[in-house]
Amino acid sequence: MSDPLSLTLSALADPTRRAILARLAQGEASVGELAAPFSISQPAISKHLKVLEQAGLIRRGRKAQWRPCRLEAGPLHDVADWLDSYRRFWDQSFDRLDVYLKTLQEGDPNASKN
Repeated sequence: MSDPLSLTLSALADPTRRAILARLAQGEASVGELAAPFSISQPAISKHLKVLEQAGLIRRGRKAQWRPCRLEAGPLHDVADWLDSYRRFWDQSFDRLDVYLKTLQEGDPNASKN
């Protein structure tokens, strides 16, 4: 997958990776801190971090012996922009449904023919 949106959505498809991102939204954390809540191996956590890093969702740094990870929210903004067009679709659909339901409540005999 070379398309950034696909990489981001693929990375977000896994609940462990979403939990890691939620933790990083609170601030930087080491790999050990990120692994602590999960009952999976350190190599498995490292694989999850690699997927997140390839998608541009995290950045790993180095501060002496500490290797902090931090959230990079830019790709999430791109997903939100993509989803926004669908939000407008649903908003418009609900607006039409609201108008239809109001006509039914008002007893419009032609409403059921739509």
